[in-house]
Amino acid sequence: MTTAIAIHGGAGTITRRALSPEKEQQYRQALQDIITAGQQVLTSGGTALEAVTEAVRLLEECPLFNAGKGSVFTHAGTHELDACVMDGHNRQAGAVAGVTRVRNPVLAARAVMENSPHVLLAGPGADAFAAEQGLEQVSSDFYSTPERFAQLQQALQQDDIVLDHQGAAALESGDPIDPKNKFGTVGAVALDAAGNLAAATSTGGMTNKRVGRVGDTPLPGAGCYADKTVAVSCTGTGEVFIRAQAGYDVSAQLNYAGRSLDTACQHLMQTLGEMGGEGGLIAIDANGHIALPFNSEGMYRASAVDNDPPQVAIYRDPQR
Repeated sequence: MTTAIAIHGGAGTITRRALSPEKEQQYRQALQDIITAGQQVLTSGGTALEAVTEAVRLLEECPLFNAGKGSVFTHAGTHELDACVMDGHNRQAGAVAGVTRVRNPVLAARAVMENSPHVLLAGPGADAFAAEQGLEQVSSDFYSTPERFAQLQQALQQDDIVLDHQGAAALESGDPIDPKNKFGTVGAVALDAAGNLAAATSTGGMTNKRVGRVGDTPLPGAGCYADKTVAVSCTGTGEVFIRAQAGYDVSAQLNYAGRSLDTACQHLMQTLGEMGGEGGLIAIDANGHIALPFNSEGMYRASAVDNDPPQVAIYRDPQR
């Protein structure tokens, strides 16, 4: 049976002009290392759920991405993190929203799924649950990096709400922030040797967002979804992805319209664009087909099948 895994580190107006060669290599190496770790979970007999959990945990540990360490700031100068996991075998799901103390929100989301009767816990209650589960707690400054703080100051000056990656690029290039072209989330989808699918998604939210705002990431069916047909993780304009129920839409097209994975994903991206949404998604179906569509200029992404060398890409153009 084929095993397959894909990860993303967010999408947006990501161009070679905005990324220095050194910074680009950092992103590529991080994606290479993390997809390889997830691939090894699968090839050593691990489950899809284990693979996506580990991949997203590693993405949360990498300050290059907007999840866990390196999460963006709210308008109040605080951090609020969201995450979701879903097991396609039985459609069990767990999620947390607005957590402020747990080191790895994806582990808290999995604990909600496995150790509680609930699907979604939010705010102080979610933090308390994570502590009760023995998950590592951190102070708020653990999530902070100088780059994210600088993004907040620039966003405050321009009175913008910023969805991450283009905000970081703007600081390097000197270009003004364009709030329509910045999306920061991480995610993973996987198919294991038993034929089971799983998905996980995690985010620090949007720079300068209103305290208490929740996007699509922790909502099963929106930013994260898995069943016996497909696993999906999204990154983009969260409010539009919620309205479109983006993750579930891909599954519905496969199950009810008989579409291929590629066709379903492209149809969804067209729908999202018509609704004013930008970003992308990663998806794997039960046959091991992988789709990595996006309608922004770039998306940090990587994928691997069985023991084949992983594929890593950032840009839209053929040079990847």
